[in-house]
Amino acid sequence: MMKNASCLPASFEKNAAIAAAGLTRVFHRGNEEIRAVDGVTLTIAAGEFVAFVGPSGSGKTTLINILGCLDNPTAGRLDVFGRNVFDKGVNLSEGTLTCIRREVFGYIFQKFYLIPTLTVRENVMLPFVFYKKPGAREEVEKVLALMGIENRKHHLPGEISGGEMQRVAIARALVNKPRILLADEPTGNLDAARSEEIGDMLRELNKKEGLTVVLVTHNPGLARKADRIFELRDGRLTTK
Repeated sequence: MMKNASCLPASFEKNAAIAAAGLTRVFHRGNEEIRAVDGVTLTIAAGEFVAFVGPSGSGKTTLINILGCLDNPTAGRLDVFGRNVFDKGVNLSEGTLTCIRREVFGYIFQKFYLIPTLTVRENVMLPFVFYKKPGAREEVEKVLALMGIENRKHHLPGEISGGEMQRVAIARALVNKPRILLADEPTGNLDAARSEEIGDMLRELNKKEGLTVVLVTHNPGLARKADRIFELRDGRLTTK
């Protein structure tokens, strides 16, 4: 799954996958200040599997969006494989942030976000619409086989099960060979058996492919598949 990453320092493989210091995200609702993420400091090693748990509204999705460069913190510092992404005085261009998102991260969400008029294979191909590279077709076939859905590649999303749709979403996240997989409630729409199946799949990707996995979940069983579990409450982080 690994590849060269042109948006990162030459020595990026020697660095932590994610290093955060004092990350804070403040929203305002009228005169009310909401600290969705409040002074979070943590380091995630390359090849580690970590899970974030906590009640609804505790800041889990906001935090994972910041870690994945989908949102800017109000304060604090974030480094991705040694590349300073957010900090006081750091103002990366949108083009550079897009490069980091594209080359470093794969994203899985609770909603599958599959396009209903495209086949399974076409949905997995979508990242290559925005990022053209040689060997794209071969890579799609590989991830379809890896996810065990190659026999569904000509089906539309409405013709496959929920568990299969999540496999398609994971395949789409993997097709660009990310170094870090961010999964926000990836089993929230699935039953217990399918949730266990997806959890085992994430663990296997972590162990066999060396993929760094950052998971947000309400599911205690799924969280226990991680190397470390962090709990968020009112935007503040603790280790379970």
